[in-house]
Amino acid sequence: MTTLPDPNADTVWVERESFIDRIPRWVAMLALAVVVITIWDLATARMGWVSPIILPSPAETLSDLIFVGKNLLSGDYMLAALWTTTRTVFWAFLIAGAIGFSLGVLVGETKFGERAVMPYLVAIDTMPKVAFAPLFIAWLGFDISSKVALAAFIATFPIVVSTAAGLYAASENERMLFKSMGATRWQTLVRLKLPTGLPHIFTGLKIAAVGVMAGAITGEFLGGGQGFGALIRQSASQMDTPRVFALILYLSLLGLALYFTVVWLQKKLVFWNKADRPGGVM
Repeated sequence: MTTLPDPNADTVWVERESFIDRIPRWVAMLALAVVVITIWDLATARMGWVSPIILPSPAETLSDLIFVGKNLLSGDYMLAALWTTTRTVFWAFLIAGAIGFSLGVLVGETKFGERAVMPYLVAIDTMPKVAFAPLFIAWLGFDISSKVALAAFIATFPIVVSTAAGLYAASENERMLFKSMGATRWQTLVRLKLPTGLPHIFTGLKIAAVGVMAGAITGEFLGGGQGFGALIRQSASQMDTPRVFALILYLSLLGLALYFTVVWLQKKLVFWNKADRPGGVM
């Protein structure tokens, strides 16, 4: 006797995960790192397919990583250079956040900002920002201020766009509800639009956290100074590729620290947002 399916029963579709998707995250990351380092070692130290001037072996890079680490822990000149770059990144990120948020509110809240200011911001963003480095150096000199200005300049636009987009995130029904309750424009902005738009704003801050690092190092490349960018340029001029790789890896730690600080703040301030975060880092 054949049993017919119940037409009133709910149909639940469950997508089966592939074998790769079921692998734990830490296992996948470790396996990928092992594969990359193995290929890297074969191409450089074992088979000699790539010149060590172009790509140092993992052993050479590890040796310089240890040297740079010891120099940092001993408080030698590399620690002072890292502190200079850290200050540049910190102040540039704060300035970019303040300017980007203010312009984003102007664009998202006023017709003047949307129609008059935004086209200029888009036009400026399409320009090669690195080309502005000589101008910042001419205006502000060779000290840290020119690097801060360039890094903030590069990191500002993503915050502007994300803030403006966040202010539009509130639904029409929510805005009408606030209007029917007699809320002022300021109250609607502070109590509805900004809280609703926080996920978008933090997305822009995370993009800016990456961009500000590129801007700071570019400024140190082109404008001199005492930061890590200057050490990388000096090592590259001496064809010391392992040292360049080691310095870049330590710089990546600084960038990751800034990025995950923003992620931590997002989890604390936007705890009500249960949207999926790919990879657990968004």
